[in-house]
Amino acid sequence: MDRKIEKKFWTTQRIVLFVLGAAFVGFFGWQLLKDHKTTLNVEQDKLTISEVTNGTFDETIPITGNVQPLKTIRLDAVVGGYVTQKLVEGGNEVTKGQTLLKLENQQLKLNFLQSETEASRLVNDLQNTRQRLKVERFALRRSLNELDFNIEQAKDLYDRNKQLFADKVVSEQEYLRAKRDYERLTKQREIEIESQKYQEENAVIQIKQLEGTLERTQRNVQLWRQTLENLEVKAPVPGLLSSMDVEVGSNISQGQNIGQIDDLRGFKIRAAIDEYYINRVFSGLPGSFEFNGKNYVLEIIKIYPEVRSSRFEVDMKFLLGAPEGIKRGQSVTVRLQLGQPTKAVLLPTGGFFSTTGGNWVYVLEKGDKRAVRRRISLGRKNPEFFEVLEGLKPGERVITSSYDTFGENEVLEF
Repeated sequence: MDRKIEKKFWTTQRIVLFVLGAAFVGFFGWQLLKDHKTTLNVEQDKLTISEVTNGTFDETIPITGNVQPLKTIRLDAVVGGYVTQKLVEGGNEVTKGQTLLKLENQQLKLNFLQSETEASRLVNDLQNTRQRLKVERFALRRSLNELDFNIEQAKDLYDRNKQLFADKVVSEQEYLRAKRDYERLTKQREIEIESQKYQEENAVIQIKQLEGTLERTQRNVQLWRQTLENLEVKAPVPGLLSSMDVEVGSNISQGQNIGQIDDLRGFKIRAAIDEYYINRVFSGLPGSFEFNGKNYVLEIIKIYPEVRSSRFEVDMKFLLGAPEGIKRGQSVTVRLQLGQPTKAVLLPTGGFFSTTGGNWVYVLEKGDKRAVRRRISLGRKNPEFFEVLEGLKPGERVITSSYDTFGENEVLEF
């Protein structure tokens, strides 16, 4: 008789499906419980770990400058010419008024002689005009004296004939002749006086014109004389003749720079500053630097707004005198004070900033077993600290060394 064969529940197929299902559920549960943050193992002893603190933020920036004379005077040729003598070489100290170069310019000398000749001619013309005026005055006096004598005689004759005519002793013709002679001489005297007056006024005008022309010509002569004096190039101030870029026999054009003199009676510092700070730098801003163990205070006196290679320059003066022994061209590091000290949360500076831009950092968790990436906000910066605006609290520990090898990992395990 046939026997009923019971079908098994745990078949091979069911066992395989159960195992796969259990594995899937386990994997899904593990994924739910797992921390999805990417992790990188690093060696803690190769990192720089800094603590966030409360403190005073002193907003200073380091700038590099070099020592320069307080004044540098350019030597430009006032007149052109060729060099006949070079009396001082560059690198030597000179005194005020010391002759440095001698030039030659024949055209200038010719112009000076022509101007002197013209001035001499005008002097002679002026003297001749004045002499002629004197002569004319004497001639007028002589002419008037003779006229007055003739008028007096004519008047006597006229008066006698007038009386005789009234007495019917002389004829009317003789009377009228005497009258006309007298009136003619009187009128002639008036014309002579008027003519001489006009001549004298004309002579006075000529004299004034000549005097004005002579004065201008003499000023011109003086200018030419000064121009000739400029053929000797002299030091305008005492100091160090730092350069003299001409040689004997070379031609120099008017206005050409031939050297410069450094005034050694004072020094300044010219420093370059990143253009990022151009809106925060102004005249009067203080700074300081150390020299031979002493601190010296500086102040910005001039700003050069032109930006070159992302930097602009400023001049700074010593408020209490330059350090003894400091030399022209010496490089110094100045701490420029951009603002007043304030209380702030501080994070030490480090290489992390070049990677994160100050937007995030790795913060150590309790136990110092790992560090987690966290977004932060930083404000001002000085050579030692960043000002923390948000994201960090005092006492927290942050990796401040370079992040270049960490990639995009969110967790660092030690």
